[in-house]
Amino acid sequence: MFGDNFFKRVENKTNVNKDTIIGLAQKLQSSNMKDEETLREVIKEISTLTGKEVSKEKEDKIINTIVNDNIPKNIDQMF
Repeated sequence: MFGDNFFKRVENKTNVNKDTIIGLAQKLQSSNMKDEETLREVIKEISTLTGKEVSKEKEDKIINTIVNDNIPKNIDQMF
C-alpha cells in the first residue's frame, strides 16, 4: 500500500522507523477501537514514539470523540 519512500519521509519527520509504524498499524487493526483502555494505550504509545506529551484533558477529548463517533472530516478541527 505505501512505498519505502513514504516510510522514509515519515521516519525523517518523526524518527519512528517503518517496522514500528507497521507494528502499530497491525495493533490498531486487531484492537477494539471503542474500548477506552485500548485507546489510552494507543495514545500513550504514539505519544512515546513521537516524543509529544498528551495532556489528560486532550487524551479524554480524543477518546470521547472516537467512542462517540464524532471524528471530524478534518482532524485539525479536533484541536
